[in-house]
Amino acid sequence: MERKLVLASHGKLASGMRSSLALICGTQITVETLDCYLTEDFDLEKEVNELLEKYHQQELVVVTDLFGGSVNNEFLSHIDRSDFYLVAGMNLPFLVELTMQLQSADSLPQLIETALESSKQMIQFCNQVVKKELAEEEF
Repeated sequence: MERKLVLASHGKLASGMRSSLALICGTQITVETLDCYLTEDFDLEKEVNELLEKYHQQELVVVTDLFGGSVNNEFLSHIDRSDFYLVAGMNLPFLVELTMQLQSADSLPQLIETALESSKQMIQFCNQVVKKELAEEEF
């Protein structure tokens, strides 16, 4: 079964992430985006339903920007759909790892779990990391 990745966000974060992914992973990777609320007449429910219908026969991973936000909540209302995986908290390290292994991974839930754990390690307060390294060098 083919797998599809969709990025959905308030504003243009999703398309910006896709642009960064193309630079890092190459343009052969296909990622669909849903940039929400760019116009006054934007209908989130309609857009989400159309997207889910478009990929109804594929394993679908949707990554949203904000847990509990309207975009995430609209997708969350479809969580019982088979072969549908929803992740909130879009960040580039997670997306790079997920994208690079999306088609080859044996278990999509396991890939998501692993990519989430790895990406958490990439979030660092650099001032403290450098301070700690300098302190360790002094000993």
